[in-house]
Amino acid sequence: MSPVLKVDDLKVTIGGNAVVDGVSFEVDAGEILSVVGESGCGKSMTAFAVMGLLPKAARLAGGRVLFGDADLATVSEKQRRSLRGDDLAMIFQEPVASLNPLMPIGRQIAESLVVHGKAKGRDPLKAAIGMLEEVGIPEPEIRSRQYPFELSGGMCQRAMIAMALICRPKLLIADEPTTALDVTIQAQILELMKRLRDETGTAILLITHDMGVVADMADRVAVMYAGRVIEQAPVDAIFARQEHPYTRLLLSTIPRLDGRPKSLLPSIEGVVPDIGSWPVGCRFNPRCPLADQPCIERQPPLEPRRDTGLAACWHSDRVEAML
Repeated sequence: MSPVLKVDDLKVTIGGNAVVDGVSFEVDAGEILSVVGESGCGKSMTAFAVMGLLPKAARLAGGRVLFGDADLATVSEKQRRSLRGDDLAMIFQEPVASLNPLMPIGRQIAESLVVHGKAKGRDPLKAAIGMLEEVGIPEPEIRSRQYPFELSGGMCQRAMIAMALICRPKLLIADEPTTALDVTIQAQILELMKRLRDETGTAILLITHDMGVVADMADRVAVMYAGRVIEQAPVDAIFARQEHPYTRLLLSTIPRLDGRPKSLLPSIEGVVPDIGSWPVGCRFNPRCPLADQPCIERQPPLEPRRDTGLAACWHSDRVEAML
């Protein structure tokens, strides 16, 4: 069976500098692939490239984005619009900026059904109200008549999620979908996404920095650093044994319940290099405790390191003994 989404050697540039550099991954039907990494590593830009929603300063410089029979990197804007909101949907990180301030929430959600011809035999507004209830918005009928400025940030986030899910997409891209939500609503939204996956076979590309969400939701994990995927493996394998020093250090920063009282939260030394000033070799080498001359001179390829995963590191065999 072909994957729902296949991203192959994707490159995105801003001002001639690569912000996404040779990213490749696949997402199968009914699978949740989580993309993780520090802020600025290219996670959201990858998602925007898939959706065809790159900011004006950014340019798709290469690669393929295969969604079914279509290459989203080359299709017309008309074709792309027919897919967006229907078979291809996205939950944005900043919902207030993504909603129409001049239209009630209920109408915005119902519009997706009407535009994509999925309102036949049912009342679109009633379906929208039902979806608002599913995502945990109290008094959904009243809220459906309100405008985005009348709702809290958390409610706008849930309304955006309702809009993304109402057409039951084949691929859902969720960019930090539980930002600004309290723990109870967060659990409810994640459960709703899993139920959508189980009932309809929706493939989900989940972008997050929350490793707890990754552990609960993901089937596979792709770790990004400085515009590249540096490790990819099933979620159980990622948590059990890391093949890249960055992944190892990233997981070590998760706060522990058995940590010493009043101790500092763990962190990774150094900062992600600025776009345009990335190291020549492995891009993690200035921060890596295992870095040596080959790491400084040559960029390691992303290749199989165990039966189920990929890693881009010259010293994968030494990662387990790092900490």
